[in-house]
Amino acid sequence: MVEVFKTNIELEQEAGLVLKKIEKQIPNSRITFDLEDCDHILRVESGSQINPNLIIEEVSALGFQVSILPDEV
Repeated sequence: MVEVFKTNIELEQEAGLVLKKIEKQIPNSRITFDLEDCDHILRVESGSQINPNLIIEEVSALGFQVSILPDEV
């Protein structure tokens, strides 16, 4: 399962903080950021189901904006 989010995270330090928080909630997941992208992409991959609302809550609790990036076909 893969979920992709748009964020306002701009700094590596901020991304590291978010990464640690999400890793605690979704162990054994692969979490990456593309801070060079205009949408400051957060990508979460897991072998199990991902609850996007949980990720949004966790990132928002740290003071950042985050929303699901819709699939474009």
